[in-house]
Amino acid sequence: MFMSTGSYSQSHIVKGVVTATSHTMLTSEKPDDFDRFDDLFEETKQKLFQKAAALAGDGVIDVSFNTEVVRMNVAPKFLVVHGFGTVITMINE
Repeated sequence: MFMSTGSYSQSHIVKGVVTATSHTMLTSEKPDDFDRFDDLFEETKQKLFQKAAALAGDGVIDVSFNTEVVRMNVAPKFLVVHGFGTVITMINE
C-alpha cells in the first residue's frame, strides 16, 4: 500500500474516495502543544490506509490534509486533522 499527494501516471482503476479525521484535546497545562499534530497526521494516514484496504486498493493518491484548531466556549482547544484521497488499484498489463 502506498500514499501520494500527487496523481499516478500508470494505468489504474479508481476504487473510490476515502476520508478520515483524527483529533485530540489540548490541556490547560500546555495550551499551545502543536507538536501533537504530528501524531494526528500519522493516525489519519493509518485510517486512510485501513479504508483503502477495505476497498481492496493498492494505494491512495491525491491525498490532502486539512488542519484546524477548534476553540470551544467552555472547553479547551482541540486539534483536528482531516485527510482524504482517491483509492486506486493497479492494472496488470
